[in-house]
Amino acid sequence: MGLKEIRERILAAEIAAGRPQGATELIAVSKVQPLERVEAVLEAGHRVFGENRVQEAQGKWPDFKERFDGVELHLIGPLQTNKARAAFELFDVIHSLDRPKLATTFARLADETGHCPPVFIQVNTGEEPQKAGLLPAETDAFVTQVRDLGLPLRGLMCIPPVDEEPSLHFALLAKLAERNGLEGLSMGMSSDFESAIALGATHVRVGSAIFGDRDYG
Repeated sequence: MGLKEIRERILAAEIAAGRPQGATELIAVSKVQPLERVEAVLEAGHRVFGENRVQEAQGKWPDFKERFDGVELHLIGPLQTNKARAAFELFDVIHSLDRPKLATTFARLADETGHCPPVFIQVNTGEEPQKAGLLPAETDAFVTQVRDLGLPLRGLMCIPPVDEEPSLHFALLAKLAERNGLEGLSMGMSSDFESAIALGATHVRVGSAIFGDRDYG
């Protein structure tokens, strides 16, 4: 499919939803993608990318950031507390703040380093036991805690269950965000980003539709 078509589909979805053009930021998810595919998207002018794992990103992005100006790197996968310092050093935005211990670690690192990347709170909208994220019922209290710690909270993030209608989860996330006065909505992936845009997504995370299928071999 490729970057150009995804950009065109995002624009069409914004227009259909009556939203301003450019209201949705495209995060090109480059996890487990060959370097040559990532470089091709960089050469095409795209600069906002998402990675799932700190270690993989450490081996890939310092070189690209030296070669290409204006790269913005988003962490969209689960973060172990002991990798938080490395995440602060490499990522510009973190989408997977999902527990009080990690929030207090972020606050400590922010005090030590003098900076903190903007964060999204990950909400487990499907209440799936194997998936990271706050339960919807826990979200309001955690938002308050994150704000009390002084962290730069941009919004909420979710990954809907694969076997359920994603729009129901996008609508729930939007409701939780509105209730807490948050504008950022990180939701929508290759198969459902247009539905997410219709329900207010500010960031969509698209990987295989841009780069091609991943090879986990």
